[in-house]
Amino acid sequence: MNRNYWLPELFNDLMNVGIQATKPCATAPATNVMENDEMYVVQLAAPGLKKEDFSVNINDEGNLVVKMEQKTDEKANDEKTHYLRREFSYTKYEQTLILPEDVDKNKIEAKVNDGILTVNLPKVEEAKVKVARAIEIN
Repeated sequence: MNRNYWLPELFNDLMNVGIQATKPCATAPATNVMENDEMYVVQLAAPGLKKEDFSVNINDEGNLVVKMEQKTDEKANDEKTHYLRREFSYTKYEQTLILPEDVDKNKIEAKVNDGILTVNLPKVEEAKVKVARAIEIN
């Protein structure tokens, strides 16, 4: 079974082939997804955004929902200055990730540091995940 079933197809392609792909949408943030023995780690690049610009939660279906909305700075929109080219405009972004069964949803943590949102998804202890057992025959 592919352990990365919860990731969008782009992530599966990148993880299986190991190549860089061009982002189809300039307003979608670059995303890294990593795994080790203890947890999964999701990182979203969001330069210039602050902690207050993010919302991370678990929805009713048990999926991870990451939202970010940049508050526009009215000072930057004066009559004498205008953009000739504007590529980094994360005005509003939302992504839902279907979490693997082995994520401990009560221990998920998120932080913002140097323009990167990092969401740590700890794995449950191995003993709790295993469902294999001997069934006594009466």
